[in-house]
Amino acid sequence: MRDYTKFYIGGEWIEPKGAKTLDVINPATEKPAGKISLGSESDVDAAVAAARAAFDDWRNTSLDDRIGVMSKIIETYKSRASDIAAAITEEMGAPAWLAEGPQAMSALGHFMTGIKAAKDFAFEEDYGASRVVKEPIGVCGFITPWNWPINQIAAKFAPAMLTGCTIVHKPSEIAPFSAYLFAEVLHEAGLPKGVYNLVNGDGPTVGAAIAAHDGIDMVSFTGSTRAGVDVAQKAAPTVKRVHQELGGKSPNIILEDADLDKAIKASVSGMMANSGQSCNAPSRMIAPNSKMEEIVKRAVEAAEGWTPGDPASAKMGPVVSEAQWDKIQGLIEEGVKEGATVVKGGHGKPEGLETGYYVRPTIFANVTNDMTIAREEIFGPVLCIIGYDTEEEAINIANDTEYGLAGYVHSGDIEHAREVAAKIRAGYIYLNGAQMDFTVPFGGFKRSGNGREFGRHAFDEFLELKSVAGYAPAA
Repeated sequence: MRDYTKFYIGGEWIEPKGAKTLDVINPATEKPAGKISLGSESDVDAAVAAARAAFDDWRNTSLDDRIGVMSKIIETYKSRASDIAAAITEEMGAPAWLAEGPQAMSALGHFMTGIKAAKDFAFEEDYGASRVVKEPIGVCGFITPWNWPINQIAAKFAPAMLTGCTIVHKPSEIAPFSAYLFAEVLHEAGLPKGVYNLVNGDGPTVGAAIAAHDGIDMVSFTGSTRAGVDVAQKAAPTVKRVHQELGGKSPNIILEDADLDKAIKASVSGMMANSGQSCNAPSRMIAPNSKMEEIVKRAVEAAEGWTPGDPASAKMGPVVSEAQWDKIQGLIEEGVKEGATVVKGGHGKPEGLETGYYVRPTIFANVTNDMTIAREEIFGPVLCIIGYDTEEEAINIANDTEYGLAGYVHSGDIEHAREVAAKIRAGYIYLNGAQMDFTVPFGGFKRSGNGREFGRHAFDEFLELKSVAGYAPAA
């Protein structure tokens, strides 16, 4: 049992001001794996005070020195990566291959990309006689999710830290173990006191306190659109910047000229990985009716390889919690009621997996875009296949959603794929199974959020612009 009941504030592990604790449930066993403390507004006040006290020194530290600290963090993180991967498996059920690979290793990608971006970033630019200076925004509040716990922490931490900001962080109370280990890494690497502060707790208490706090200059939130709206409303009275990466219901257009073998395998893998718990998952496959029978058959065959089981050895683990399992089951039932056809999986737990929050990899055919399962973010291993007759219809279906986080296009002709991608209203488009690139901006249109993460574009979220007129009179 992990006992992670202290908070990391001002460079020290301290006792929380309240006495409430919360058991963290291992979703594979349905048993407690550890406990954390639930913070209070007073704990947030203490963390903000520490971050505020550290800000002036940190913002005045040279960029070379901040890069040096980040380099030490990278080396320390490498030595703890296996511990962090094990924590991710325990807290949110990621199978070992995923936890040890993309889940844990993503942090190193963000750190190294951040260093390169910092070296190339123009913190000062001249416009005739004037200079524009980009300065750190101040104390940043992070509220991060459970589905890619370390990835989302690192994606925010790297640009904030390298631009000279200080941080108050609330990880998800559902999956807080990896964040605790992340704080240990920062401490061991010698990050100055107060630059990063960790307070565990729930959204209505600690999350709300961070969003509303007068001493926090911006808040970066990743989670559901509903929760993002709440964060923005609580932040509004203090006129702080709010950066949000929210939900998605990403379209995946299979064009008539696509290589079906490659396209369907990539699409099903993208949907089933992480048990479907990715905001950018290709959850709506938009496929030509002329090839529908073959596409459905191939999708079912591809899903056969995604067998749930013990995260230590299986390709797919459980979903994160009982509440998430219940939500997914309810939406599967709704899909059946509304007339979609289950061609793979369906309601209930997989045979032989009565313990653990396991979901049967599920594929719906005969889905129309007005069905609940095509409108709502299911956040589980549930793929909806929607038919189209013309390419124009496919693009209209793709854009007929309140979300705009990601989109996918498969075509045998790259120029054709590019033309269709240009018509999709989403922030990140993947062509022909391309992998995510940490050097380009990630974020959404519409109700999928605002602002961008990853690479140099993320730096702008943590900087204020200062114009100095008459800086160079001779000009």
